[in-house]
Amino acid sequence: MPIKEKLQFSLNAKKREVKGKKNQAQRKNGLIPAVLYGQKTDNLNIFVDNREFHKIFEQAGENTLIDLQVEGKKESSPVLIHDLQKDPLSGDFLHIDFYQPDLEKEVTALVPIKIIGESGAVKNKEGTLIKNANELEVRALPLNLPHELIVNIDSMKEFGDEIFVRDIELPEGVKILKNANDVLITVSAPTDVEHELEKEIEEKVEDIETIGKTKEGEDEEIETEEEIRVKDQESKKPARNAVE
Repeated sequence: MPIKEKLQFSLNAKKREVKGKKNQAQRKNGLIPAVLYGQKTDNLNIFVDNREFHKIFEQAGENTLIDLQVEGKKESSPVLIHDLQKDPLSGDFLHIDFYQPDLEKEVTALVPIKIIGESGAVKNKEGTLIKNANELEVRALPLNLPHELIVNIDSMKEFGDEIFVRDIELPEGVKILKNANDVLITVSAPTDVEHELEKEIEEKVEDIETIGKTKEGEDEEIETEEEIRVKDQESKKPARNAVE
């Protein structure tokens, strides 16, 4: 089967002659400046349609091969979205790097995690689902890169239940570059907010009482020293009866 037929997403592009500030005028016309490069292709400056790219990017992300068809180029290029530049204020795409990998060599990519199913501990016991990662780095041949990693949480029925990295079912030829024994998802018991607040208030009251007792003790010590000093001075005074 030809490589093109194996790819789910396709994107059209046309060659770009302008560079630098001149690209701004084309952005206003709905075009995004980009570059195509790779190990088996010459660098090529191109434009892609803004709306078309948004649609493809939402579906493919940065970890799925896209069939890039450049106008005037005989063969299309299987590419990955390798780098994106965005306007920090508007969020508009300013520039895109399309990388054409060697299909015979493994590449690494960040693949998002998709949770399916329903946890009984969350639904029936008001537990909280804690996810320790939203994506994982994987290594695979470009054509084998998964679009997403599926994790089913139907088995999580009790507080403390865990799903590990090793529990993810992977397509053939795909390896996750993370410790297999790392916890990926767990369920924690609900927190009794009122109890925690009462506990915090009690602790603060105890602290205040302790401080008060300490100050009272210090005052008592000061009074005792004063009494001793007065008594000492009185003992040194000559008795009137002896003088008379």
